[in-house]
Amino acid sequence: MSLYVKIKKNYGNFVLDAEFEAKNETMALLGASGCGKSLTLRCIAGIVRPDDGQIVSNGITLFDSRRRINLSPQKRRVGLLFQNYALFPNMTVEGNIMAVLAKSGRRDRRERFSSLVKKFYIGGLENHYPAQLSGGQQQRVAIARIMASDPSLLMLDEPLSALDSYLRWQLEDELAKTLGSFPGEALYVSHNRDEVLKLCDRVCVIDRGRFEKPRPAGELFESPETLASALLSGCKNYSRIEFADGGPRAADWNIRIKCAKPIGEDTSHIGVRAHYVSIMPGEAPEAAEENAIPCRVLRMTNDIFTVIVSVHPLGTDPENDFSRIRAELPKGSLGGLSEGDLVTAVIKPGDVMPLRRNYVNI
Repeated sequence: MSLYVKIKKNYGNFVLDAEFEAKNETMALLGASGCGKSLTLRCIAGIVRPDDGQIVSNGITLFDSRRRINLSPQKRRVGLLFQNYALFPNMTVEGNIMAVLAKSGRRDRRERFSSLVKKFYIGGLENHYPAQLSGGQQQRVAIARIMASDPSLLMLDEPLSALDSYLRWQLEDELAKTLGSFPGEALYVSHNRDEVLKLCDRVCVIDRGRFEKPRPAGELFESPETLASALLSGCKNYSRIEFADGGPRAADWNIRIKCAKPIGEDTSHIGVRAHYVSIMPGEAPEAAEENAIPCRVLRMTNDIFTVIVSVHPLGTDPENDFSRIRAELPKGSLGGLSEGDLVTAVIKPGDVMPLRRNYVNI
């Protein structure tokens, strides 16, 4: 089973240019708000018509601009779960699910309904209306309603975005079970990297409507290759790269950068995760194998388990966001360090990530 998408949708000031393929897996569409994640799902579901391209699901062409094929949403066998679950407010739980079973023409509607009630733990809620349900109960009912239509493709549009942290944790576990047992492809839209890492097999990063090549979820977070993927994976420190005699230079940090990985001409930035930055009081001797950056402390903030230290390299503009370096360190590891103190930020070459700015499609 597979899903192939290659479409374009032009809104003038925004162009969606999507191309990816999913095969019997849960694939995340990861990007910032407004990048085109939800629009992509709506195009696949038939709610929005692309200007150009092709959508093929399990050998069936859902959309083809050249052949003038555009199946209606009802014929696509696509289950789309919206952020707000979109349950019918004037129908009970039973009514919401039975309405779908009736449309599908199933003769064994009652048996199928009982099976869904058991599978999604909504027994005892059959006569409740959506307003009487918790967020978790609404989610389970919404997924049960989607599964009642026997979709060949399941699409979830930020289903956990409006939930508190405890309920989110509970529903992540339930979603993992649902996605793990689903026999076809699933697309999971999110801007939350933790959800993506826990629930998805591969990730397709979207940056301003453009799709990067899908990568395994763990690989993306371990070694992002572009500026967009590094930003979305939670990296906090960046500098633009300049090339001059003597090698690459981190322009925003005012140093020659040492990197264990090759920095090619297509490298536009380097990135370093905050928990890989060490802070040493005063001026430290430069070690040949490390990047030692003289800095001044801008701010120190206590988190639950760590202290976050924001510094700026000497000779740089502290108002330039790129020039600031953020370090996340264990509490109590900095002694009597205060804002305004001179320190040295130390970054090991193996922790420096070369990043491209350009987009990469399949």
